[in-house]
Amino acid sequence: MKRTNRILKLCILLSVLITFLPIFSNGVEAAIGTNKVTNIGAIIDVNSRIGKEEKTALEMAVQNFNLISTNHELSLHLRHPGEDPLQVAYAAEELIKEKKVKVIIGMDKWEEAALVANIGNQYQIPILSFATPTITPPLTTLRWPFLMRMASDGSEQMRCIADLVGCYNWRKVVVIYEDNVYGGESGNLALLSEDLQEVGAEIEYHLVLPPFSLSTDLKHVVHHELIKLQKDTESRVFIVLQSSLPMLTYLFREAKNMGLVGRDTAWILSNSITSFLDSMNNSVISSMEGALGIQTYYSSSSSYQSFEAQFRKIFRAEYQDEDNFLPGIQALRAYDSIGMVTQAIEKFGSDSISPKMLLNSVLGSDFTGLTGEIHFKDGMLSDAPTLRIVNVVGKKYKELDFWSPNLGFSKTLHAEDGKERCSNSSVCNITECLSGPVIWPGDLNDRDPKGWALPTNARPLRIVVPKRTSFDKFVTFKTGEALPEGFCIDIFNEVVERLNYSLPHEFFEHDGLYDEMIEGVYNKTYDAAIGDITILAERTKYVEFTQPYAESGLSMIVPFANKDSAWIFMKPFSLETWIVSGAIFIYTLLIVWFMEHQSNPYFRGPLKVQIENALWLLSCSLFFIHGCDNDSFVQNYLERVLGFEKEHIKIIGHENDYPTEFEKKTIAAAFLELPYEKVFLDKYCKRFTGTKATHRFGGFGFAFQKGSPIASDFSRAILRLSEKGTLKTLEERWFAPSPECSTTATNNNVESLSLGSFKGIYIVSATISTICFLLVLIPLVRNSRNHQEANEGNVTPSGKSGSSKGGEVSKPFYNGDKTRIPRRASTFAQALDTDRWGSSRWERVSNSDNLENHQDSSQAEIEMA
Repeated sequence: MKRTNRILKLCILLSVLITFLPIFSNGVEAAIGTNKVTNIGAIIDVNSRIGKEEKTALEMAVQNFNLISTNHELSLHLRHPGEDPLQVAYAAEELIKEKKVKVIIGMDKWEEAALVANIGNQYQIPILSFATPTITPPLTTLRWPFLMRMASDGSEQMRCIADLVGCYNWRKVVVIYEDNVYGGESGNLALLSEDLQEVGAEIEYHLVLPPFSLSTDLKHVVHHELIKLQKDTESRVFIVLQSSLPMLTYLFREAKNMGLVGRDTAWILSNSITSFLDSMNNSVISSMEGALGIQTYYSSSSSYQSFEAQFRKIFRAEYQDEDNFLPGIQALRAYDSIGMVTQAIEKFGSDSISPKMLLNSVLGSDFTGLTGEIHFKDGMLSDAPTLRIVNVVGKKYKELDFWSPNLGFSKTLHAEDGKERCSNSSVCNITECLSGPVIWPGDLNDRDPKGWALPTNARPLRIVVPKRTSFDKFVTFKTGEALPEGFCIDIFNEVVERLNYSLPHEFFEHDGLYDEMIEGVYNKTYDAAIGDITILAERTKYVEFTQPYAESGLSMIVPFANKDSAWIFMKPFSLETWIVSGAIFIYTLLIVWFMEHQSNPYFRGPLKVQIENALWLLSCSLFFIHGCDNDSFVQNYLERVLGFEKEHIKIIGHENDYPTEFEKKTIAAAFLELPYEKVFLDKYCKRFTGTKATHRFGGFGFAFQKGSPIASDFSRAILRLSEKGTLKTLEERWFAPSPECSTTATNNNVESLSLGSFKGIYIVSATISTICFLLVLIPLVRNSRNHQEANEGNVTPSGKSGSSKGGEVSKPFYNGDKTRIPRRASTFAQALDTDRWGSSRWERVSNSDNLENHQDSSQAEIEMA
């Protein structure tokens, strides 16, 4: 009976529930119907670390919005079609057709974003992409009007990398990236190459790794590529632009084993590579120790800290195999993308908002999220990001300095309007390079890595050396020996010994101009030029010079003069010698005047003018000859800068020829560069003295090919030699003064040259002048006498006086015509007449001529043709 009653009660209760179930059901449906649902599509690669972070951040954003919204609800539809962009496009079309999504978010690669943007144009659905091209194609907003790029281009990042290369004076770099069929890194490479040129660097080698998905034996492939790099390139500055995480892992492990992640190497990681640091295991990070990475900086605000705590909890629970649970910049941008969409939905409503309204709302939004202020311009983020440089140390990384496009490197950021930014150099501690300290690969921390090494299959350096120089102590090849020696060669050997690497080399002699050696280095016939090479501005256009090891300037050497006496200029000759020299000079002057007067218009006119011209001709003939060494640039400098005439410059081939030329009076002074002057005066200090150099040059240095890193190593070594006194020791060894110049005291009793020293030259000079005078005078007297005899029959005895007869002979020597005085030409040679005495003619005077006509005729007795 009891059992029957229990069954009856259950049946009554079941009937009641069945009766009221439709009522409860309608109530629930009504409650649910009050929240308007918006479908959002997302396409991400959940197999990558970045994709996992983006998935977690998107789900968090949707969940947090649904918890606080009373009338709107988001529904997230995730798709992960893989790495094939075509499959990504199919997934986008499926989300639009079947799930009726109002916006699609995701796409970390530009080739994927571009294909999905075409689908968005077709269905007029906004596309919010996490990728953007490095170089924005023209008319992008017209081609893809529904595309929004939640990223900035990579131009700032490439400039930051170039600034890092430039501040450490690295001249060549190796760029490493993983290839893809769409050439995604071509834009980055173009920008990086351009930015490197601005800092004086270049890309020496492209190490292109095959796509990870197409590789079967990654270890062998990576090892083979690194072997080729090690053999053929000298740069040890590696810039990793793009790679998948598995390929990056193999790359650093093999590079570490081969010694390419060691002392004097440098590794720079782009933002996409640095984002992997939070997801790598300890063994992989340790192989990257010393690398510099670039990160997009974002502030650790209170909202970020709340997000980070929630993210770490969810991410740890879902991906327990990961070693690090901190969010990256991509996770923050994914979270902010949902925030911008929900802001537009709440503004217009889920039902009333159209795709175009949603697009315009997002593009025009003034949104502040986890990544800071978000503004769009031309379809992408308008604000250039602030970058942060990090240094991988041990199994983690530490943050170093900031970098911004306007100011470069800075230690801190300044709070402006409640936001961290750096727009003023006075408050951000601007630095030219990283303030450090930086831990470089190989635990190098006492200096910066030089960033290069000789390739393993490199040939010895071909070094050209001058075969013959004006001063043998600088560089010389001894007869029968293949190796040069001298002061310059000793400096070179000292530098090579102080390099922290071996430098195989071989010398080649060059018998020619120094500019030809520079040209040989420029056209890569030789790797370097070693010798007493003057650093000139014109030469620096073609080669890279080292720090000068000797100063250089132009000095004038003259015979010794004692500065203690105002009449020291009389000392070189005795009084008798000066008197005879003056007499010879005046005698020669008269002979010159006599010879030139009849045939040269410059020696006519007033007596004063004739004397001036005679002195000018004699001075040009006897003085103004200067000697210089056989380097072509010295002669050019004397002509172009100092204004010497070419005929007044005599090239001297060897140092021993200078005293001889001075003694022979063929030169009055010698122009030498300062190092040569010191050598010359240390040998002839009793006989010559030098003026202070007023024309400075760049000094003596060694020349290398443009961009050669060896030049900077040589410069540092030369500075160390100078600081430690080694250069001075070498100078004392090679340029020790002669015995007569070894004492510091100088004998002030300068011996005068007597008349007997120049008796021979005086006799020769007087004899030649006398002979020239007689050769001109005898024909003139004979012609004058014949003319006088021919006129005796036509002129009465009373018409001739003694003075007038004497005038017949004297008039040809002085013509007082003042109307024919041409201006002096720039050179005397241009004023010489081509007529000779044989072309002159004498006019006969007729019987009817009076004395006045005879006087006029006699003044014109000699004519110039």
